[in-house]
Amino acid sequence: MGIDESQHPDSPLTRKIIGCAMQVHSTLGNGFQEVIYQRALAVELKIAQISFSREHDMPIYYRDEEIGLRRVDFLVEGRISVELKAITALERVHLAQAMNYLEAYNIETGLLINFGANSLEFKRLTNRKFRKI
Repeated sequence: MGIDESQHPDSPLTRKIIGCAMQVHSTLGNGFQEVIYQRALAVELKIAQISFSREHDMPIYYRDEEIGLRRVDFLVEGRISVELKAITALERVHLAQAMNYLEAYNIETGLLINFGANSLEFKRLTNRKFRKI
């Protein structure tokens, strides 16, 4: 039996983030580089009074040893990873990559948002290996 996403504690915030992304896509359409959407989404998140950090450095661990850094496009309110794409269509590899980041960072909730298609594409992701610390 799957998790009822509407009951997840992060659902109201992920809905707000998706709403901001919809506004960006509605205004700009598709066809821009990812960085343009990233900057526009930052403006929308500020207007919505959602706290975030952009290009947030996150350490990657292997067997409890830090082995490198990866930048997440947005870390929202310190608990939701948001990865942006500006490609024709999301593929399984993009979902797998976003899930790997959630697990590597031990973040429970993530969003993968694609501005490159005719309609905004987004996937809400839940890290089933999340450990509360």
